[in-house]
Amino acid sequence: MLCLKAGNLLSTKPFHLHFPVPKHQLSPFFPSFKPSSSASRSQIRMSSSSTPPQTIEHIVLLKVKENTDPAKVNTMVHSLNRLISLDSVLHLTAGALYRTKSSPIPFTHMLHSRYSSKENLSAYALHPTHVQVVQESILPICDDIMAVDWVTDDLNGGDSLVPPSGSAMRLTFLKLKEELGDEVKDEILGVIKGIKDTFGGIDHISCGENFSPARAKGYSIASLAVFRGLSELEAVDSAKELANLEKAKVRDYLESVMVLDYVVSSSSV
Repeated sequence: MLCLKAGNLLSTKPFHLHFPVPKHQLSPFFPSFKPSSSASRSQIRMSSSSTPPQTIEHIVLLKVKENTDPAKVNTMVHSLNRLISLDSVLHLTAGALYRTKSSPIPFTHMLHSRYSSKENLSAYALHPTHVQVVQESILPICDDIMAVDWVTDDLNGGDSLVPPSGSAMRLTFLKLKEELGDEVKDEILGVIKGIKDTFGGIDHISCGENFSPARAKGYSIASLAVFRGLSELEAVDSAKELANLEKAKVRDYLESVMVLDYVVSSSSV
């Protein structure tokens, strides 16, 4: 499992929560926000038979300021989860991180969403409701933010697009040493994709190269492994010998690794 430093190697247009330069207004671009109390926050907007051949992954990490009023934190999480109602969003879940395995920044919360195209991600980013959530519920209580976006073709069918409640996610972000070529990046991505065949309990793995470097803090390779539950994730962590073998394949290319765990809760689906 590419257990690098304190964690495993499981787990990239400006920042697409979308945080513009703080407090700057964005012009309305996607005006068809339709809230629906009956719609699942983590619902998919198309049938499994029409799953796009490629999916855009969008991860946002948030560090809530210490001593923030819990009511404000709950408002932020609730407001983020309501963004599933935007037409451009295929899947969205937001909440507190379950565990930080390795990170130079003590992030506290995350958002994960999926889109059928980069254009739909941009539509989400520029939607006035999204901008309002950022400016009113997020920026006032967060003192650090990171975002990574990548394209994946590793999702097969609608069931993979929407991780169910209770699923455990491992997010891994890699900062590579300078001047590494595409062949090295392809090698690293190949190692990550091969992890699913090595470890049981993994529903799917998505990985790719970040295409939004402005707010990624130098991390250029990202992966998201979805497990059926926490017990399957913990079983992977216990396979230390195999993980160490996987680690040796890419460790010489890495400057820094960030590994974070998240559990999809019933409140976010």
